[in-house]
This record gives sequence, C-alpha cells and structure tokens, in this order.
Amino acid sequence: MSNRSQCAGIAAILCLSVTLTQAQQTPPDPIASLVGQLSLERYKATIKGLTQFGDRRQGTDRNRAAVDWIETQLKSYGCTNTERLHYVYDPPAAGAGRGGGGRGGNADPNAAPGGARRRGYRIVDQVNTDPLKQPDVRIRELDFQPMTPGPREEVYCTKVGTTHPDEMYIVSAHMDGHGWNEAADDDGSGTALVMELARIFSSPGVTTERSIRFILWNNEETGSNGARAYVEQRKDLQGIESPAGSGKYPEPKWLGMIQHDMLMFDHGMPLPDGTIPKKQRPEADINLEYQVTAKLAEPAMLLAQKFLLANDKYSTDYPATLGLHMTNTDSGPFMDVTPSITVREAERGAQLGQGWNPHHHQPTDLYSTYDDNDFRLGLNAAQMTLGGVAQLAGAKVASSK
Repeated sequence: MSNRSQCAGIAAILCLSVTLTQAQQTPPDPIASLVGQLSLERYKATIKGLTQFGDRRQGTDRNRAAVDWIETQLKSYGCTNTERLHYVYDPPAAGAGRGGGGRGGNADPNAAPGGARRRGYRIVDQVNTDPLKQPDVRIRELDFQPMTPGPREEVYCTKVGTTHPDEMYIVSAHMDGHGWNEAADDDGSGTALVMELARIFSSPGVTTERSIRFILWNNEETGSNGARAYVEQRKDLQGIESPAGSGKYPEPKWLGMIQHDMLMFDHGMPLPDGTIPKKQRPEADINLEYQVTAKLAEPAMLLAQKFLLANDKYSTDYPATLGLHMTNTDSGPFMDVTPSITVREAERGAQLGQGWNPHHHQPTDLYSTYDDNDFRLGLNAAQMTLGGVAQLAGAKVASSK
C-alpha cells in the first residue's frame, strides 16, 4: 500500500471518529422528549371522558358538569392555577341572524365561507335538531335537556413563563357541541388535545420562557360567544403587571392564538352518490388555516409556517397543509388583535362546509364511530402543536440526573 493510500485511510478513520464524537456530544432534543409523552391511548381516553357528558351543549347541566370535569382534570395534571371567565349568553329572538365574524354567515348552505373554492361533489352541511334521529336511547336522554339563556363559564389554566411571564401563546379548543351526539370529534378531539398539552407542559421539570394559556371555550356553536367574551374582557389587560411590582401578569401579551376544531375525520370528498368513503384516505392531512383578509394576516401566515415545520419534525404519520381561509371557529374573534390560526381535519370552507364529514353536527359524532386511524390523525395534530408551541415558548426539560 502506498503512503498516499495509508494517509487517505487514516484520514477517513479520523473523520469518522470526529463525527461519532460530535454525535455523542449533541444533546437530545428536549422538545422531542415532550412530544414522546403523547400517546394514542391517553388521547383516546381523554376524548372518551368528555363523551360521558353527551354533546355538552351550552346552557345545560351537562355542559356545566363538563366544565367542572375539565377543571378537575387540569388541576390533577398540575395546571393548578385554573380560572374561569364569566359572561352572559342572551341569544337573539328566533329568526334573527347571528352575524358573521368568525362564523361566516352565508345564506346559501352550499356556499364556501371565507372565499374558499368549491371542490368536487357537494352535499348540504346541516345541524341535526331531531332527537329521534339518535337511535341510542341513552345518548338521546343524556342530551335531552334544552339550552336556557343566562350565565356561562369557561375554564383555562396557564403555564407561567420563567423569563417572559408577560407574554403568552393561547392554545385553545371549544368544549361545547350539539346535534344529539357525543361531540367526540366536534370538538372532543380538540379539547382532548389542549388538555393533553396542559398535562405535558405541567409535568415536573418542564419550564418555558414565555407563558402558555390553555383555554377551553364555551358557546362556540352559537357564534364563538365565549371567545368573543374573552377578547372583550381581556384584550385591554394585556401585559399589565398586577399588582404593580409583583412580577405577575394576569393577562400576558398575546403573541399568537392556536385554535383546534375537529381533528379526526379525513375520508375524502363525497362520492357521486353522496356517500363518504368508509376508510380514512391515504393522503389524509392536518389543515392549518389563517384568514387572508385579517388585519394580521401576514404574521398569522408566518405563525402557521412555524407549525408546518413542527409537523415535519415531530408528527409521526400525517403531513400538514396550509390554507388561507379560516372561518367558523373561535380564532375569528382574535384574528384582528393577535396572529391567529386554526388546526383542523379538513379545510373549513372548501371541504368541511361542503359535506366532507357526514358526522359534523349529526347523531353519528360518537366515540364508537371512529377507529384508530382517525384518532391517530388527532394525535398527529397534538404532536405538531406541542412541538410548535414548545419551540415558540422556549421549552426546556430539566435533566433527571
């Protein structure tokens, strides 16, 4: 062997040695360890726990019991600084319009709200109001009490930042539903995601530089009234230290709002006969949306892109896509005051609003309707949001050594 060949061989060995040493010195990604604490079975169990209250329709005893249960669960996770926002819901007289904002408000039930394009075959997306269409007597009786106007409550808890407690990200979903069902997907899937993230961020040894608030809205199905009440009551309190000199900020400055609404069902568009494929489509994805007409559209787009990257890094099964028409959920009241995005199972205007989910507000939105592929889509959304929020908030995990 020539001296040149020997040198080349020695150089290769030295290069390999340096590479291995660098790999050994690279610390493990703490965010990956947090994402790894999510599990399909825990996510399913939390959704199952929510369905014990039926559809959790606002203005009912079952809704109030569900709010109590959510608060108890949050406290058991260690997110003990729970609070409740109080407001009054006094709906307009029958026949009066409920207005637009985050809800759309199109007269044509087949219209695509928010400017989204129509796609493929369409079926009417309506709310079931007939109790007799629910064949399960237990669920029908559970959902029987009607809504009454009056006081409402919604619960939230906060992970307080260590270095920037005066700034926060809002991670949210709505806990109420309707349609004579168990509201498993709409929005048990989103509520369970928020609760699971509250559990993990509240674990011993986990810190974040910035605060994170986990909010479970009420009254989403009536026009995002709970989210609107929060904006009205809290937006002018942002970043104010109270009491002065205490280092405490009851309402940190909003850096961004991430809403989760229906995460589990992506079986594709209606077939020519109006039916939906039974199995989840192989190209199922998670839909990130922002509203292109919002005052803060550009920073919202940039916020959404952070979560696209987090999906690519931390979600195990399904990709994410980005759409620019966000409508009909609790991010609407926030979109002109802080960068706001929505995480969904399908595009709200172009897909969900045109009948891509036959269980939407129907008696079939039951825990038993969905299989593990559906639940796993929701889990992938949780992986993405956890990874994205952890990066934005500056999450750290203390060494166990």
